[in-house]
Amino acid sequence: MLVLSADGVGLVLDVAGPRLPRVLHWGACPGPLAELPPMPAQDLVPSQGDGWFGRPVLSGHRDGAWRPPRFTLLRPAEVEGGRVEARAADLEGGLELRTEIELTVQGVLRIRHELVNTASSPYTLDRLACLMPLPAQAGEVLDFAGRWARERSPQRAPLLQGVWSRENRRGRTWFDAGPLVAGTPGFGFRTGEVWAVHVAWSGNHVQYVERLAEGDTVLAAGELLEPGEVRLGRGESYRTPWVYFASSQDGLDGLSRRFHEMLRARDGHPRSARPVTMNTWEAVYFDHREDRLLALADAAAEVGAERFVVDDGWFRHRRGDDAGLGDWYVDESVWPDGLHTLVRRVREHGMQFGLWFEPEMANPDSDLIRAHPDWLLADPQRWPLPLRNQHTLDVARPEVYAYLLDRIGSLVAEYGIDYIKWDHNRDIAEPVHEGVPGTHAQTEAVYRLLDELRARFPELEIESCSSGGARADLGILERTDRIWGSDNIDPIERQHIQRWTGLLLPYELIGSHVGSSPAHITGRATTLGFRAATALFGHAGVEADITAWTADDRKALAEWIALYKRLRPLLHTGELVRADHPDPAVLVHGVVAPDRGRAVFAYAQVATSATERPVPVRLPGLDLDAEYTVAAIPGAVSGPVDRRPQWAAGDVRLTGRALAVIGLPAPLFHDKPGNAFLVEAIRT
Repeated sequence: MLVLSADGVGLVLDVAGPRLPRVLHWGACPGPLAELPPMPAQDLVPSQGDGWFGRPVLSGHRDGAWRPPRFTLLRPAEVEGGRVEARAADLEGGLELRTEIELTVQGVLRIRHELVNTASSPYTLDRLACLMPLPAQAGEVLDFAGRWARERSPQRAPLLQGVWSRENRRGRTWFDAGPLVAGTPGFGFRTGEVWAVHVAWSGNHVQYVERLAEGDTVLAAGELLEPGEVRLGRGESYRTPWVYFASSQDGLDGLSRRFHEMLRARDGHPRSARPVTMNTWEAVYFDHREDRLLALADAAAEVGAERFVVDDGWFRHRRGDDAGLGDWYVDESVWPDGLHTLVRRVREHGMQFGLWFEPEMANPDSDLIRAHPDWLLADPQRWPLPLRNQHTLDVARPEVYAYLLDRIGSLVAEYGIDYIKWDHNRDIAEPVHEGVPGTHAQTEAVYRLLDELRARFPELEIESCSSGGARADLGILERTDRIWGSDNIDPIERQHIQRWTGLLLPYELIGSHVGSSPAHITGRATTLGFRAATALFGHAGVEADITAWTADDRKALAEWIALYKRLRPLLHTGELVRADHPDPAVLVHGVVAPDRGRAVFAYAQVATSATERPVPVRLPGLDLDAEYTVAAIPGAVSGPVDRRPQWAAGDVRLTGRALAVIGLPAPLFHDKPGNAFLVEAIRT
């Protein structure tokens, strides 16, 4: 028996063989164990021959011939620190399986398998997933619905017998992407025991929980393969993406803490202060004129922006979304001298310069597709329906890969580009690559392209945008620096989107901008203070034509940017906390410093309340035995002055325990949705 433990999480394995390691327990750490009484164990790759009648983890065939695999260890499992590696084989079946298990110091478990065909005949792989057992106490499931402009909407259901499966066949992570969570009934942000799975892959994938009549329950995930997509010749192998499993005895916030700490410990995690970004999309759309963008750059610098990103519309023939995509040359008709004048102005202001690309896509009305119609990821005789007037390029095709690397690399070198906004604005339909389904090859090729660009330009930062917040997974974030939370920057909608995107990702990885009023997507009018208070909790920026704003609004925007710069060391290193507030019309969340010495909280009214008197606001996550000074953050981010609670006029001193158990009187926003109230707590 082997016990791995980290940060309160325990993984107990039977590694005695002759089978692959079997899981005796995963979840809360049981402490030192000399032995356990005989108890059921979960195979990592279970088979019917061993009594498993659930969904197969591994399935495949040899040109229709099927032999269920049975694996036997080739040698004892290797253990080093929190890592376990096991190699097993089905000698008669001609398959070898290599399994890696790692428990990170943050208590996140990750697993991947590699399958090798050792026989002379080809092996067609249909499925290879990773699973972990769940205890009988798991009785409720949380996952996400989603669509464009409404990412990650939570939905719950009882965990009953059968399979609850979320399957994505859109060729990219979608708007419903997020960890699949199972927990004790009624779990919340701060309460209950929960278990989660996330597959670090940006293509087709599956995440599911299954409960069998025998009582076994498993949580599993992996890549979703189409028929014939992976066919292994002799000596060839397929390796699954990393599948991440996390558990918490402290509700969903405990899961977030583990994921966030793990991500922040990565070698490639952004370390510098996240620059305030001015993005041009909602400011100018396709109306690219040098004088207009120069004026916008001047205004951005004046309010304190630190990065200026030119969005869609700068390249040849791109006066709308129906032409030019794929022609990655600066449009001479708009920019006769190239982008040099604009870049020079941006740098004179001390700002970084960024540029938008959508490398994986092309319009049929483009020089690229007119010259190379065979470069599409499609049946050459029958293209799929165009979406957003565009099709997908076959990046796994060497000529396409080389073209994209050359054009993007040339522009990065010519203009000294600091930042790329990398977009992906359609689902991938009927992705035929060399006569077989091509999503797997496409995803790997995009990863290689990103990796090679980062190797050539080590200081280059890249944002993953995908019709907003669709491609938000730990696979793409191994090679990018943030995701765009949503195309919808209406702050009412963004409060919900950012709340649930934060289940997996810390704020510094979630792009969040102050937009215009009314919001361009919803048409809803909101105050600048509420828009600013919402965008504060993320990698903040601005996306509006502020040259048309009043002087007072620009002054207020500059004050908010200064506040963001003051708070971002806390916001981007602290622990995310979300209160289980009893009023569903109010969202309460905050960030607490790692040493619990300081925190900032937001009270956001997103709908009208059912009651006249607001519920007191409990502030979670502080040191229970310490005393804190709590004060309202001044300015428009804290809503109308006449609606603030009386204590906001001064400072309040209370213990962390009193703030968590009793709380503070709330502002009178019950009939005024679209207001926020920000408070700062400092340990005395």
